[in-house]
Amino acid sequence: MNKRKLIDKIAKKAEVSKKNAQTVIDTTIEAIMEVVKKGDKVVLVGFGSFSSVKRAARNGRNPQTGKTIKIPARKAPKFSAGKSFKDKVK
Repeated sequence: MNKRKLIDKIAKKAEVSKKNAQTVIDTTIEAIMEVVKKGDKVVLVGFGSFSSVKRAARNGRNPQTGKTIKIPARKAPKFSAGKSFKDKVK
């Protein structure tokens, strides 16, 4: 399912316009990204949690040349599914 289909489904279920559903989805995603970027965690009980993790610097290999390269440390987003979500997917 892509974003457009998700917007259509939410608009139908919530009985709101597609424009309002899109605004809510866009705002929610933007808010989650802002909070995680700051290093905080967003917990949606039953659905899951969004956080950031620190990845240490490491050595990697360029697949085209085979040369060893240095991969710098960075932060990456992480999602952990909640119990209810996991149970529904089973």
